Amino acid sequence: MNSAFNRRGFLKQGSIAALATALGTNIVFADRMPEGYVPLFLDENDALKGKSPEMIVQGDKPWNVESPVHLLDDKVTPVEKMFIRNNGLVPEKIDASSWTLTIDGESVKTTKTYTLADLKKRFKTHTYQLVLECGGNGRSGFQPQASGNQWGQGAVHCAEWTGVRLKDILADAGIKDDAVYIGYHGKDLHLSKDPKKEAISRGVPMAKALEDETLLAWQLNGKDLPEFHGYPLRLVIGGWPASVSGKWISRISVRNKVHDGAKMEGHSYKMPKSPVAPGEDVPQTDEYFKIIESMPVKSLITYPKSGAMIATDAELSLRGHAWAGDHSIKKMEVSIDFGATWKECKLESPANRLAWQQWSAKLKFPSKGYYEVWAKATDDKGNAQPMVTPTWNPGGYLNNACERIAVKVG
Repeated sequence: MNSAFNRRGFLKQGSIAALATALGTNIVFADRMPEGYVPLFLDENDALKGKSPEMIVQGDKPWNVESPVHLLDDKVTPVEKMFIRNNGLVPEKIDASSWTLTIDGESVKTTKTYTLADLKKRFKTHTYQLVLECGGNGRSGFQPQASGNQWGQGAVHCAEWTGVRLKDILADAGIKDDAVYIGYHGKDLHLSKDPKKEAISRGVPMAKALEDETLLAWQLNGKDLPEFHGYPLRLVIGGWPASVSGKWISRISVRNKVHDGAKMEGHSYKMPKSPVAPGEDVPQTDEYFKIIESMPVKSLITYPKSGAMIATDAELSLRGHAWAGDHSIKKMEVSIDFGATWKECKLESPANRLAWQQWSAKLKFPSKGYYEVWAKATDDKGNAQPMVTPTWNPGGYLNNACERIAVKVG
């Protein structure tokens, strides 16, 4: 494609005719394109460039790996397609036979330590499909660029986790009336390898910790946890930022205050309490920021991948997933005219609470040309995905704009 027709050039020229010439076909519904909107095929990172990457390595110290959206088509995400977000280094020595979990803190009645064998033998085992999504998923969509890994939309998965409910373990140890939060501690190493520093130590309020679906898991999709996903024991908390699902768990503290571990400070996994101007420097204090809890309503188009070419008069089958943090999806819609009109999709029920929901649709296109298919989910509280990138924030968190793919007909 002519290099003059890139994101910057389009914004400068805004010529639909020139754009269509560069594309080699007309842009159907161009008159309905939102003002200032940049079509997908001008995005330098889009699949229309002819690239079809497998897993995308965002960084290797620590490991941060993303899945291209079209690889997330499975109802239950296979291990090899799951994103990896680590804050520290994988423990150098892991011995599952001697691994222990300690429950302590100001608000626990009795400090207790359990072996993995204790957890498996003494408590009932549960299995749930749970959505884990990085709080920064979609960060690359923010302008100006926010700090952190420049995730596309593939830092999310919904796999099947097996373990014991955290609430059963906490009940065994006993919780005091003043308990308000839990904080986890793992065996991963700080990047400096300083044993006195923790790479990450986050947590959640007691109400979330005590939900049925909050697990201490040792299996992923029916097999032992892989090393990069927290072997031999991981905390799994669906619907909230994946950073609260600590890996290589060895200790959980029951706190009488909001946990104050690593990555609970500054604006880490926090949003401004009030909207801020793009690029604005905001004081990193609790006065200005609030901790991210339930993730926002969101969806993916997992089939076909962007850049699909279909014959004139052919019917296009679409499918994907939708989820909404602590809530469920009540409606899924797609548009082929830049959001001017919407068609409702078939929506399946979740496998269990906090799992994602599958959706599907069949589309016909009125003529040859370039189209964009936009997908929009609405949750059970009436919250719908925005058509454009949400308000900028310093951490580049919670980008839940409508998912979209490009399609060329004829």
